[in-house]
Amino acid sequence: MIRTLYRCLLLLALPLFALAAEPPPRDVIGDLGRIVSPSGIQENFKLRIGGIDQWLYVRGQDKANPVILFVHGGPASPAAPVMWTYQRPLEEYFTVVNYDQRGAGKTYLESDPAAVKPTLKIDRYVQDAVEIAQQVAQRYGKRKVILVGHSWGTIVAMKAALARPDLFYAYVGIGQIINAHDNERISFDYGLQQARAAHNQAALDELATIAPYPGNQPITRERIIIARKWAQYYGGLSAFRSESGYYFNAAALSPEYDKAAVDAIDKGSLLTLGSVIDEMLEVDFKGVTRFPIPVLMFMGRHDYSTPSQPTAAWLDKVKAPYKKGVWFERSSHLVQFEEPGKLLVSLLEYVRPLARD
Repeated sequence: MIRTLYRCLLLLALPLFALAAEPPPRDVIGDLGRIVSPSGIQENFKLRIGGIDQWLYVRGQDKANPVILFVHGGPASPAAPVMWTYQRPLEEYFTVVNYDQRGAGKTYLESDPAAVKPTLKIDRYVQDAVEIAQQVAQRYGKRKVILVGHSWGTIVAMKAALARPDLFYAYVGIGQIINAHDNERISFDYGLQQARAAHNQAALDELATIAPYPGNQPITRERIIIARKWAQYYGGLSAFRSESGYYFNAAALSPEYDKAAVDAIDKGSLLTLGSVIDEMLEVDFKGVTRFPIPVLMFMGRHDYSTPSQPTAAWLDKVKAPYKKGVWFERSSHLVQFEEPGKLLVSLLEYVRPLARD
Protein backbone atom coordinates (compact mmCIF):
# COMPACT_ATOMS: atom_id res chain seq x y z
CA MET A 1 0.00 0.00 0.00
CA ILE A 2 2.78 2.43 0.97
CA ARG A 3 4.77 1.50 -2.16
CA THR A 4 1.71 2.08 -4.37
CA LEU A 5 1.08 5.49 -2.80
CA TYR A 6 4.75 6.45 -3.33
CA ARG A 7 4.52 5.54 -7.01
CA CYS A 8 1.39 7.62 -7.41
CA LEU A 9 3.09 10.62 -5.81
CA LEU A 10 6.02 10.23 -8.19
CA LEU A 11 3.68 10.14 -11.18
CA LEU A 12 1.99 13.32 -9.98
CA ALA A 13 5.36 15.03 -9.65
CA LEU A 14 6.70 14.02 -13.08
CA PRO A 15 4.85 16.72 -15.07
CA LEU A 16 6.34 19.37 -12.78
CA PHE A 17 9.85 18.15 -13.57
CA ALA A 18 9.02 18.00 -17.27
CA LEU A 19 7.86 21.64 -17.25
CA ALA A 20 11.01 22.90 -15.54
CA ALA A 21 13.70 24.44 -17.75
CA GLU A 22 16.55 22.04 -18.34
CA PRO A 23 19.63 23.36 -16.48
CA PRO A 24 23.03 23.46 -18.18
CA PRO A 25 25.05 20.29 -17.49
CA ARG A 26 27.73 22.26 -15.63
CA ASP A 27 25.05 23.53 -13.21
CA VAL A 28 23.96 19.96 -12.50
CA ILE A 29 27.58 18.92 -11.91
CA GLY A 30 28.12 21.94 -9.69
CA ASP A 31 25.03 21.20 -7.64
CA LEU A 32 25.99 17.56 -7.21
CA GLY A 33 29.47 18.53 -6.05
CA ARG A 34 28.39 21.30 -3.72
CA ILE A 35 29.80 20.79 -0.21
CA VAL A 36 26.86 21.14 2.18
CA SER A 37 28.33 19.45 5.25
CA PRO A 38 28.52 21.91 8.19
CA SER A 39 32.06 20.71 8.85
CA GLY A 40 33.08 20.88 5.20
CA ILE A 41 34.85 23.45 3.11
CA GLN A 42 34.46 24.62 -0.48
CA GLU A 43 36.19 27.79 -1.57
CA ASN A 44 37.98 29.22 -4.59
CA PHE A 45 40.28 32.16 -4.07
CA LYS A 46 43.44 33.90 -5.24
CA LEU A 47 46.71 34.06 -3.34
CA ARG A 48 49.60 36.38 -4.13
CA ILE A 49 52.37 33.87 -4.77
CA GLY A 50 55.73 34.66 -6.33
CA GLY A 51 54.64 38.13 -7.36
CA ILE A 52 51.43 37.14 -9.16
CA ASP A 53 47.89 36.10 -8.24
CA GLN A 54 47.34 32.34 -8.43
CA TRP A 55 43.99 30.56 -8.14
CA LEU A 56 43.33 27.91 -5.49
CA TYR A 57 40.39 25.49 -5.25
CA VAL A 58 39.73 23.84 -1.88
CA ARG A 59 37.17 21.11 -1.28
CA GLY A 60 36.48 18.65 1.52
CA GLN A 61 33.67 17.23 3.62
CA ASP A 62 35.44 17.69 6.97
CA LYS A 63 38.03 20.33 7.87
CA ALA A 64 39.52 17.90 10.38
CA ASN A 65 40.75 15.64 7.56
CA PRO A 66 44.35 15.77 6.31
CA VAL A 67 45.10 18.21 3.49
CA ILE A 68 46.34 17.12 0.08
CA LEU A 69 48.13 19.70 -2.05
CA PHE A 70 47.87 18.55 -5.66
CA VAL A 71 50.42 19.84 -8.19
CA HIS A 72 49.00 19.45 -11.69
CA GLY A 73 50.68 18.31 -14.86
CA GLY A 74 51.14 19.78 -18.29
CA PRO A 75 53.01 22.02 -18.25
CA ALA A 76 49.94 24.25 -17.91
CA SER A 77 47.29 21.51 -17.75
CA PRO A 78 45.32 22.57 -14.67
CA ALA A 79 43.49 19.93 -12.64
CA ALA A 80 40.79 22.27 -11.34
CA PRO A 81 38.54 22.15 -14.44
CA VAL A 82 38.64 18.34 -14.59
CA MET A 83 38.64 17.47 -10.88
CA TRP A 84 34.86 17.02 -10.99
CA THR A 85 35.38 13.76 -12.89
CA TYR A 86 37.24 11.92 -10.12
CA GLN A 87 37.74 13.91 -6.92
CA ARG A 88 34.46 13.74 -4.97
CA PRO A 89 35.20 10.43 -3.20
CA LEU A 90 38.59 11.76 -2.07
CA GLU A 91 36.86 14.73 -0.48
CA GLU A 92 35.21 12.49 2.10
CA TYR A 93 38.61 11.64 3.59
CA PHE A 94 40.85 14.56 2.64
CA THR A 95 40.66 18.29 2.10
CA VAL A 96 41.97 18.57 -1.46
CA VAL A 97 43.73 21.74 -2.60
CA ASN A 98 44.28 22.29 -6.31
CA TYR A 99 45.89 25.38 -7.78
CA ASP A 100 46.43 26.76 -11.28
CA GLN A 101 50.17 27.18 -11.69
CA ARG A 102 51.68 30.34 -13.12
CA GLY A 103 50.78 30.57 -16.80
CA ALA A 104 47.98 28.02 -16.45
CA GLY A 105 44.19 28.21 -16.49
CA LYS A 106 42.62 31.03 -14.51
CA THR A 107 46.01 32.08 -13.19
CA TYR A 108 47.02 32.77 -16.80
CA LEU A 109 44.19 35.32 -16.97
CA GLU A 110 45.39 37.22 -13.89
CA SER A 111 48.65 38.58 -15.29
CA ASP A 112 50.19 39.88 -18.49
CA PRO A 113 51.55 36.75 -20.24
CA ALA A 114 54.56 38.69 -21.52
CA ALA A 115 55.48 39.66 -17.95
CA VAL A 116 55.00 36.12 -16.65
CA LYS A 117 56.93 34.36 -19.41
CA PRO A 118 60.44 35.17 -18.09
CA THR A 119 59.47 33.68 -14.71
CA LEU A 120 58.52 30.29 -16.15
CA LYS A 121 61.45 28.44 -14.65
CA ILE A 122 61.35 25.20 -12.69
CA ASP A 123 62.86 26.77 -9.59
CA ARG A 124 60.14 29.44 -9.56
CA TYR A 125 57.42 26.79 -9.83
CA VAL A 126 59.04 24.98 -6.91
CA GLN A 127 59.13 28.15 -4.81
CA ASP A 128 55.46 28.71 -5.66
CA ALA A 129 54.56 25.22 -4.45
CA VAL A 130 56.47 25.75 -1.21
CA GLU A 131 54.79 29.10 -0.57
CA ILE A 132 51.35 27.64 -1.27
CA ALA A 133 52.01 24.69 1.04
CA GLN A 134 52.99 27.09 3.82
CA GLN A 135 49.94 29.29 3.38
CA VAL A 136 47.54 26.37 3.02
CA ALA A 137 48.84 24.70 6.18
CA GLN A 138 48.47 27.96 8.11
CA ARG A 139 45.03 28.75 6.69
CA TYR A 140 43.58 25.36 7.64
CA GLY A 141 45.43 24.86 10.91
CA LYS A 142 47.66 21.99 9.80
CA ARG A 143 51.23 21.32 10.78
CA LYS A 144 51.99 19.70 7.41
CA VAL A 145 50.21 18.67 4.21
CA ILE A 146 50.37 15.65 1.92
CA LEU A 147 52.04 16.52 -1.39
CA VAL A 148 50.84 14.87 -4.61
CA GLY A 149 52.24 15.55 -8.07
CA HIS A 150 51.07 14.37 -11.47
CA SER A 151 53.19 14.19 -14.64
CA TRP A 152 54.99 17.56 -15.10
CA GLY A 153 53.80 18.34 -11.58
CA THR A 154 56.01 15.53 -10.24
CA ILE A 155 59.08 17.55 -11.20
CA VAL A 156 57.84 20.55 -9.25
CA ALA A 157 56.48 18.57 -6.30
CA MET A 158 59.47 16.26 -5.92
CA LYS A 159 61.85 19.22 -5.88
CA ALA A 160 59.60 20.95 -3.35
CA ALA A 161 59.67 17.88 -1.10
CA LEU A 162 63.47 17.72 -1.33
CA ALA A 163 63.81 21.45 -0.62
CA ARG A 164 61.34 21.66 2.27
CA PRO A 165 60.64 18.22 3.72
CA ASP A 166 59.47 19.85 6.95
CA LEU A 167 56.27 20.97 5.20
CA PHE A 168 55.08 17.55 4.06
CA TYR A 169 53.90 14.32 5.67
CA ALA A 170 54.58 12.37 2.47
CA TYR A 171 55.12 12.71 -1.25
CA VAL A 172 53.01 10.81 -3.80
CA GLY A 173 54.09 10.77 -7.45
CA ILE A 174 51.53 9.87 -10.14
CA GLY A 175 53.05 9.51 -13.60
CA GLN A 176 56.40 10.36 -12.05
CA ILE A 177 59.22 11.75 -14.17
CA ILE A 178 62.60 10.41 -13.03
CA ASN A 179 64.72 11.03 -16.12
CA ALA A 180 63.23 12.94 -19.04
CA HIS A 181 65.54 11.47 -21.70
CA ASP A 182 64.77 7.92 -20.57
CA ASN A 183 61.06 8.70 -20.79
CA GLU A 184 61.33 10.02 -24.34
CA ARG A 185 63.29 6.99 -25.50
CA ILE A 186 60.97 4.42 -23.89
CA SER A 187 57.86 6.20 -25.14
CA PHE A 188 59.17 6.33 -28.71
CA ASP A 189 60.29 2.69 -28.67
CA TYR A 190 56.88 1.60 -27.44
CA GLY A 191 55.03 3.49 -30.18
CA LEU A 192 57.40 2.08 -32.81
CA GLN A 193 57.00 -1.47 -31.50
CA GLN A 194 53.21 -1.24 -31.50
CA ALA A 195 53.11 0.31 -34.97
CA ARG A 196 55.26 -2.52 -36.35
CA ALA A 197 53.05 -5.15 -34.70
CA ALA A 198 49.94 -3.50 -36.19
CA HIS A 199 51.58 -3.04 -39.63
CA ASN A 200 50.66 0.64 -39.38
CA GLN A 201 52.68 2.07 -42.26
CA ALA A 202 51.47 5.64 -41.71
CA ALA A 203 52.76 5.55 -38.15
CA LEU A 204 56.03 3.92 -39.17
CA ASP A 205 56.64 6.54 -41.86
CA GLU A 206 55.99 9.38 -39.44
CA LEU A 207 58.13 7.89 -36.68
CA ALA A 208 60.95 7.40 -39.17
CA THR A 209 61.14 11.18 -39.65
CA ILE A 210 62.40 11.63 -36.06
CA ALA A 211 64.40 8.41 -35.67
CA PRO A 212 66.62 7.74 -33.88
CA TYR A 213 64.78 9.36 -31.01
CA PRO A 214 65.79 11.18 -29.00
CA GLY A 215 69.24 10.54 -30.49
CA ASN A 216 71.74 13.37 -30.65
CA GLN A 217 69.44 15.91 -32.25
CA PRO A 218 67.64 18.60 -30.24
CA ILE A 219 64.39 17.36 -28.69
CA THR A 220 62.02 19.90 -30.17
CA ARG A 221 58.32 20.35 -29.51
CA GLU A 222 57.62 19.01 -33.01
CA ARG A 223 59.62 15.82 -32.42
CA ILE A 224 57.95 15.28 -29.05
CA ILE A 225 54.49 15.60 -30.63
CA ILE A 226 55.24 12.90 -33.21
CA ALA A 227 56.75 10.53 -30.63
CA ARG A 228 53.89 10.99 -28.15
CA LYS A 229 51.21 10.83 -30.85
CA TRP A 230 51.78 7.17 -31.58
CA ALA A 231 52.67 6.06 -28.06
CA GLN A 232 49.39 7.58 -26.92
CA TYR A 233 47.46 6.18 -29.87
CA TYR A 234 48.44 2.72 -28.66
CA GLY A 235 47.19 3.31 -25.12
CA GLY A 236 50.13 5.19 -23.62
CA LEU A 237 47.94 8.00 -22.27
CA SER A 238 44.73 6.12 -21.47
CA ALA A 239 45.02 2.35 -21.22
CA PHE A 240 43.28 0.38 -23.98
CA ARG A 241 42.17 3.63 -25.71
CA SER A 242 43.47 5.35 -28.83
CA GLU A 243 42.08 8.70 -27.70
CA SER A 244 41.29 10.47 -24.43
CA GLY A 245 38.40 12.77 -25.23
CA TYR A 246 36.91 12.25 -21.77
CA TYR A 247 39.95 14.07 -20.37
CA PHE A 248 40.54 16.76 -22.96
CA ASN A 249 36.85 17.75 -23.15
CA ALA A 250 36.03 17.58 -19.43
CA ALA A 251 36.87 21.24 -18.79
CA ALA A 252 33.91 22.29 -20.94
CA LEU A 253 31.59 20.99 -18.19
CA SER A 254 33.55 22.34 -15.26
CA PRO A 255 31.58 24.30 -12.63
CA GLU A 256 34.82 26.15 -11.82
CA TYR A 257 35.64 27.43 -15.31
CA ASP A 258 33.81 29.72 -17.68
CA LYS A 259 34.57 29.86 -21.42
CA ALA A 260 37.36 32.40 -21.01
CA ALA A 261 39.09 30.15 -18.49
CA VAL A 262 38.66 27.08 -20.70
CA ASP A 263 40.15 28.99 -23.63
CA ALA A 264 43.04 30.03 -21.40
CA ILE A 265 44.13 26.39 -21.01
CA ASP A 266 45.45 26.22 -24.58
CA LYS A 267 46.87 29.73 -24.39
CA GLY A 268 48.74 28.84 -21.23
CA SER A 269 50.08 25.66 -22.77
CA LEU A 270 51.47 27.55 -25.76
CA LEU A 271 53.04 30.15 -23.47
CA THR A 272 54.54 27.66 -21.07
CA LEU A 273 55.85 24.69 -22.99
CA GLY A 274 58.31 26.68 -25.07
CA SER A 275 59.64 28.33 -21.92
CA VAL A 276 60.22 25.21 -19.83
CA ILE A 277 60.92 22.49 -22.38
CA ASP A 278 64.71 22.78 -22.29
CA GLU A 279 64.83 22.66 -18.49
CA MET A 280 62.26 19.87 -18.36
CA LEU A 281 64.28 17.69 -20.70
CA GLU A 282 67.30 17.97 -18.40
CA VAL A 283 65.44 16.69 -15.34
CA ASP A 284 67.16 13.71 -13.77
CA PHE A 285 66.34 12.37 -10.30
CA LYS A 286 68.38 9.18 -10.70
CA GLY A 287 71.07 10.71 -8.51
CA VAL A 288 68.64 11.12 -5.60
CA THR A 289 69.50 8.09 -3.48
CA ARG A 290 67.93 9.27 -0.22
CA PHE A 291 64.50 10.81 0.21
CA PRO A 292 63.79 12.73 3.40
CA ILE A 293 60.09 11.90 3.81
CA PRO A 294 57.83 8.94 3.03
CA VAL A 295 57.62 8.53 -0.75
CA LEU A 296 54.99 6.64 -2.70
CA MET A 297 54.72 6.10 -6.44
CA PHE A 298 51.38 5.35 -8.09
CA MET A 299 52.30 3.81 -11.43
CA GLY A 300 50.11 3.07 -14.43
CA ARG A 301 51.12 -0.30 -15.83
CA HIS A 302 50.52 0.94 -19.39
CA ASP A 303 51.91 4.46 -19.03
CA TYR A 304 54.02 5.42 -22.02
CA SER A 305 53.63 9.17 -21.59
CA THR A 306 55.85 9.13 -18.50
CA PRO A 307 56.83 5.45 -18.50
CA SER A 308 56.70 3.72 -15.15
CA GLN A 309 59.75 1.48 -15.54
CA PRO A 310 62.31 4.16 -14.54
CA THR A 311 60.13 5.10 -11.56
CA ALA A 312 59.96 1.51 -10.31
CA ALA A 313 63.74 1.11 -10.72
CA TRP A 314 64.41 4.36 -8.80
CA LEU A 315 62.01 3.46 -6.02
CA ASP A 316 63.64 0.06 -5.61
CA LYS A 317 67.01 1.67 -4.85
CA VAL A 318 66.13 4.85 -2.94
CA LYS A 319 66.34 4.96 0.86
CA ALA A 320 63.47 6.70 2.64
CA PRO A 321 61.67 6.63 6.01
CA TYR A 322 58.94 4.76 4.16
CA LYS A 323 58.46 3.88 0.50
CA LYS A 324 55.75 2.15 -1.46
CA GLY A 325 55.06 1.46 -5.11
CA VAL A 326 51.47 0.85 -6.17
CA TRP A 327 50.76 -0.51 -9.64
CA PHE A 328 47.52 0.43 -11.37
CA GLU A 329 47.04 -2.49 -13.71
CA ARG A 330 44.22 -0.96 -15.78
CA SER A 331 45.74 2.49 -16.09
CA SER A 332 48.16 4.34 -18.24
CA HIS A 333 49.11 7.96 -17.51
CA LEU A 334 45.77 9.27 -16.24
CA VAL A 335 45.56 7.07 -13.14
CA GLN A 336 43.14 9.29 -11.22
CA PHE A 337 40.65 9.17 -14.08
CA GLU A 338 41.16 5.54 -15.08
CA GLU A 339 41.09 3.88 -11.64
CA PRO A 340 39.63 6.44 -9.20
CA GLY A 341 38.48 3.72 -6.83
CA LYS A 342 41.93 2.24 -6.48
CA LEU A 343 43.35 5.75 -6.11
CA LEU A 344 41.07 6.38 -3.13
CA VAL A 345 41.78 3.00 -1.53
CA SER A 346 45.54 3.45 -2.00
CA LEU A 347 45.51 6.92 -0.46
CA LEU A 348 43.47 5.64 2.48
CA GLU A 349 45.56 2.54 3.06
CA TYR A 350 49.07 3.86 2.52
CA VAL A 351 49.03 7.66 2.77
CA ARG A 352 46.41 8.85 5.25
CA PRO A 353 48.01 6.97 8.18
CA LEU A 354 51.20 8.98 7.56
CA ALA A 355 49.43 12.29 8.18
CA ARG A 356 49.60 12.17 11.96
CA ASP A 357 50.84 14.99 14.15
